[in-house]
Amino acid sequence: MGRSEQRVNYWCQDETRLGLKTIHRRKITNRGIKPIGIEQWQRDNYYLYGIVEPKTGESFFYEFSHLDHICFEQFLLLVSQQFPDRLNLIQLDNSGAHTAGDITIPDNILLVFQPPYSPELNPIERLWQYLKDDLAWMRYDSLEDLRLDVRDLLKHLGQETVASITGYGFILSALSVAGIN
Repeated sequence: MGRSEQRVNYWCQDETRLGLKTIHRRKITNRGIKPIGIEQWQRDNYYLYGIVEPKTGESFFYEFSHLDHICFEQFLLLVSQQFPDRLNLIQLDNSGAHTAGDITIPDNILLVFQPPYSPELNPIERLWQYLKDDLAWMRYDSLEDLRLDVRDLLKHLGQETVASITGYGFILSALSVAGIN
């Protein structure tokens, strides 16, 4: 199938670090009462790489031990294999892990870099916030316990929810004008 005959999908990509250090969020208390939360200061962590399609809410995630161009290249290969019959346009930031000169990009992937220092343009950032809100104030005995909890949260995250979180109006309008389903 030639590139002009392929289905085109527009994805938003980013990574987030998840670890044993407690994620802080606001707590509701009476006026003048300081909220109490038990903190954990262990620094073990891993990275969750992900792509989301704002229009449909389809998503794909993969865990890596760190963030670098080697892991990013492997992630692109996994995305390419997961969606082999599509031309995958992927919006992402200008991280050094994404812009290293020796990254091999699969034939069915095109990278679309957003302007520097503009994370608010990438809808997956809102998904990371949503995920971390569910993990706020949680304490885990091990990184594996955290991984299992995150996997469970992602498994139960429906496409409708992902689309409602990541479906920025300006992106949906642009996709409609471009004829990308």
